[in-house]
Amino acid sequence: GLALAALLVLSPAGAARQARRPNVVLILTDDQDVCLGGMTPLKKTNALIAQMGITFLNAYVPSALCCPSRASILTGKYPHNHHVVNNTLEGNCSSKLWQKIQEPYTFPALLKAMCGYQTFFAGKYLNEYGAEDAGGVGHVPPGWSFWYALEKNSKYYNYTLSVNGKARRHGENYSVDYLTDVLANMSLDFLEYKSNFEPFFMMISTPAPHSPWTAAPQYTKSFQNVSAPRNSNFNIHGKNKHWLIRQAKTPMTNSSIQFLDDAYRKRWQTLLSVDDLVEKLVKKLELNGELENTYIFYTSDNGYHTGQFSLPIDKRQLYEFDIKVPLLVRGPGIKPNQTNKMLVANIDLGPTILDIAGYDLNKTQMDGMSLLPLLRGDKNVTWRSDFLVEYQGEGYNGSDPTCPGLGPGVTHCFPDCVCEDSYNNTYACVRTLSASWDLQYCEFDDREVFVEVYNLTADPHQINNIAKTIDQEILEKMNYRLMMLQSCSGATCRTPGVFDPGYRFDPRLMFSNHGVRARRFSARSL
Repeated sequence: GLALAALLVLSPAGAARQARRPNVVLILTDDQDVCLGGMTPLKKTNALIAQMGITFLNAYVPSALCCPSRASILTGKYPHNHHVVNNTLEGNCSSKLWQKIQEPYTFPALLKAMCGYQTFFAGKYLNEYGAEDAGGVGHVPPGWSFWYALEKNSKYYNYTLSVNGKARRHGENYSVDYLTDVLANMSLDFLEYKSNFEPFFMMISTPAPHSPWTAAPQYTKSFQNVSAPRNSNFNIHGKNKHWLIRQAKTPMTNSSIQFLDDAYRKRWQTLLSVDDLVEKLVKKLELNGELENTYIFYTSDNGYHTGQFSLPIDKRQLYEFDIKVPLLVRGPGIKPNQTNKMLVANIDLGPTILDIAGYDLNKTQMDGMSLLPLLRGDKNVTWRSDFLVEYQGEGYNGSDPTCPGLGPGVTHCFPDCVCEDSYNNTYACVRTLSASWDLQYCEFDDREVFVEVYNLTADPHQINNIAKTIDQEILEKMNYRLMMLQSCSGATCRTPGVFDPGYRFDPRLMFSNHGVRARRFSARSL
């Protein structure tokens, strides 16, 4: 330590530079789509982040469900590498195994231990966080200097927070309990009282716009005339699609449509409080003189649907509306009012934030890539052309008493006994976005060994499955690429895609006795 101290004395410029390492704020919303107008109500966020920085037009999540997606953000890994497959303890959501094997190596843990950042978390963490079988709210994950985490899933009132490991109950008094506002106030307090000698990282994870969609009282009358978008895949039968989509009743009942319109409106109302949170945060950073040296990321854990292919409301599906999310970034060196079309994923957030902090990414096991070259606007950046989407369907072994016509193996069958998930809704996809192709190729782990392929250039709403008509060679290459990605780890997740110049395809590796459909669903072997 003495030698280092002597060096710092000799080079005041170096010391000053150390002291000015950028701060980072990550705002994570819950279930906010981008395809169906999810960003529309956020006027202040648009002005303060998007217009002051960069909007990624093709930002995705590798799994369209809260817990696997959040685990991907924290670890920088695909679900097959972090092993969180759904929102249950059995699916490794905040389980003891997750705590032992993944939590010590999340990017906030590295920021705190290796980069000298003070770290602050407030809001929804993982859906099963606080479960008695996994340490309760006394468990504070490594990597957090200040921990204000919501027990279990999103709520707006009547919830418990873990305040650095101690349970704190909240009731239903708007002025002191409305969770989005409580998170805003705790964040402002942190910015007021934190140490000024270390850079900081804040992760603020709002309940909005997740169900139960409880708006703040001043916003319950907003958007009275708004209804869910009636786009071309709204309230149609998903023909040539896998079983779960085919079981949806078409056309939807009037009560289902009323329910989803109501949900859509309330989701927007809850987002107005997030917009207020962003404004308060940016104003406070400005007041502290810290805004110019702070990166602010705004994103969501997954998209959402309201009536697409006659599924009333949920996420979990492989289509754009569920896997695409907003991603806005402002900060030092980012020019204002930019858009970027590169294919980015939430596994890139960890590597990006570590890169900002000056950490050597070669020391990590992360699957994602640092966005810093894109944020800075570097020329001639070689970028990915595809990424992996993977999901292990959730089902319920018993029968649903309210829907006697349905057998076991399904779940979330509401409203009107239309199921949003099932065991056979287990799939993996290669989502490709290259100079010449905008394509999605998906395989199902079901009895039908179903395949869905969409050319999004011609069919942006994914109505026509072209698996039977697309060129066989492309199918074979995609099947092979999918097998590669499903077993990738770290650098092998970033190898050239099917349409990239450096792509290598060796048909001998396609074991001919299995045909094109050879599939290894790693989720099964957990």
